Amino acid sequence: MLNTGEHKNGGQRGRSFKERILHIQMPHTYVLLTIILLMVVLLTYVIPSGEYDRIRDEVSGKMIVLPESFHYVEGLRPGLFDIFLSVYRGYVSAADILFLVVFAYGFVFVLNRNGTLQASVHALIRIIGNRTQLLIPIGMIVFGLLGSTLGIFEETYGLIPVFAGIMHALGYDSFVGGAIVYLGVATGFAAATVNPFSVGIAQTLAEVPLNSGLAYRIVVFIVFEAVTIWYVMRYAARIKADPSRSILYGCEEADTMAQGAAPEDATLTWRRKLCLLIFLLTIVLLLFGTMRWDWYIDELSAVFLAMMFLADLAGGSGLNEIMLHFIESTKHVVPSILVIGFTRGILIVMQNAKISDTIVYMLSSALQASTPVFSAIGMLILQSLINFFINGSSSQATITMPIMAPVADIVGLSRQTAVLAYCFGDGFSDMFWPTNCSLECGLMGVPLNRWYRFITPLFFIMVGLQFFFMALSVYVF
Repeated sequence: MLNTGEHKNGGQRGRSFKERILHIQMPHTYVLLTIILLMVVLLTYVIPSGEYDRIRDEVSGKMIVLPESFHYVEGLRPGLFDIFLSVYRGYVSAADILFLVVFAYGFVFVLNRNGTLQASVHALIRIIGNRTQLLIPIGMIVFGLLGSTLGIFEETYGLIPVFAGIMHALGYDSFVGGAIVYLGVATGFAAATVNPFSVGIAQTLAEVPLNSGLAYRIVVFIVFEAVTIWYVMRYAARIKADPSRSILYGCEEADTMAQGAAPEDATLTWRRKLCLLIFLLTIVLLLFGTMRWDWYIDELSAVFLAMMFLADLAGGSGLNEIMLHFIESTKHVVPSILVIGFTRGILIVMQNAKISDTIVYMLSSALQASTPVFSAIGMLILQSLINFFINGSSSQATITMPIMAPVADIVGLSRQTAVLAYCFGDGFSDMFWPTNCSLECGLMGVPLNRWYRFITPLFFIMVGLQFFFMALSVYVF
């Protein structure tokens, strides 16, 4: 446990200003989310309801926005009871994701409890010696390339708790393991090169040649991925040397997977080898199923549920023990899944009030009276703000690009710059907005407020880089 006395005024007196800033306590996760919810409710009474007309594109089959069709409509302004009703409906609508987290965590919990992860890690250490830190850049580059080229993102959800467990067993914390997958793929997705779900859709809607401007985006990808890897490796080295410097140190809300076998019980027995084989088979199924069989949340959840029972059975547990272990695993993940449902409730408030399209209309109109460089940076800021209100890269592209492309023409920008603003705004803010990153926190088993302590420095470094590349794009395109 942390010495809570350090947070009292007396403990602050001998500290520098920087140390006092670093030790400011973040509000509880639900306090943050409640503040955001109330702010959104307030916005529904300030921002008028409106929407764009949409038609189905015969080529892509997607609904696209008619840029000149915005009009005001009637929306639902939530009363006090409606606020609670929206939160409830948020939990119901997010049920598929909630149970994905439950089953994915249950699978990792079983492997950790029967000692498979620890024994496998010890075997890995014996093979690669003291070079386990190389797992961080190698893993992040692989996931980054998958996000940047194939547009893989949600398909990696199931691997987040797996890597969090592995890296925790190696002496790091859940942030390191989760970051290998989440920050790796999210950075790649945002710094997209030929991602069909972001660059492809955006360029099509902006009516520019598909995959044009590739050389510039490759440079962008290399820079962003390198900075992210540096940040995670720096944090990992710090907590490896001193575990008390982990942001999760002393955090009772975080699951530390401490139920695993003791270090002295790290023999890779035949049962653990069988469980390890099940673990590797699960990863293959997840990747192959999502890329070849179009699996999504339902199928991923079913795989984790099946493999959880199979791994526990292979580990020597009886049927009664398997059920008890499953129940035990859910106790650790409940705080995380409750956050996911709460954030979905915030989105439902906005959808019912029909303010999302109005926000797009008002923000895009504000860009039409500025210099090209400031307009480019303004587009990035607007796309980042819009990403809070509109979830999903394809949805944001179909709503904003038919509007932003003509705006780019008016203010003297290349449409390639508008596409870049969309990719940055849609991708990088996913790491920060609670409506997007709460799921990943649930999969890592970490509270949202601790995630902000981890990600905020990196996020603002990325913001600076985004401003630089947006300004540079004015002269490149």
